[in-house]
Amino acid sequence: MKKDDDLLWEEVKTEHIVQDEWIDFRKTAFRFPDGKVFEPFYTYSRRDYVVIVAIDEEGKYICVRQFRQGIREVTTEFPAGGIERKDGRQYGSRSSMDSEDALAAAKRELSEETGYESEDWSHLITIPSNATIADNYAFIYLARNCRKKSDQSLDEMEFLNVERYSAEEIKKMITDGEFKQAMHVMAWLLTQSQLL
Repeated sequence: MKKDDDLLWEEVKTEHIVQDEWIDFRKTAFRFPDGKVFEPFYTYSRRDYVVIVAIDEEGKYICVRQFRQGIREVTTEFPAGGIERKDGRQYGSRSSMDSEDALAAAKRELSEETGYESEDWSHLITIPSNATIADNYAFIYLARNCRKKSDQSLDEMEFLNVERYSAEEIKKMITDGEFKQAMHVMAWLLTQSQLL
């Protein structure tokens, strides 16, 4: 395989436009491989997160419906949430010293958002959330044979309803553009290849 050293960009300068407990939003200048410098490139840092494709004992997919401020709509999606950091920040290094274990986060998020638990977990993929503008990663899991164990235990900023759908209903929502989270659609497609 050919080395990609001739494709790397060199960071020349970075300005932190917003850097608070929630996000590090940056404006950066880069030197291209041909020596030209271009700016601005806008990027951000947020914490890593998990997405859980959860299937109950009846073969139904456990989903949540909640408002998404980016598109200003209520969406249907799989349970998901941020991997907790020991320093309390919402972004930064993925070092194991700084963050909760991804599988532990997936189990916690499934329980908190839906009240369901599972003993049958598979890691499907870890992938950059949006490699063009963000540095965080999504950890995608499949949880089979989920059982209702408790009520929801939502954060103060979470308002969501739990719904269960058949595989056919999920497929139709995706086809009809009603299942709108890209990482969640990818998680669905990966799950389908696992279940074949």
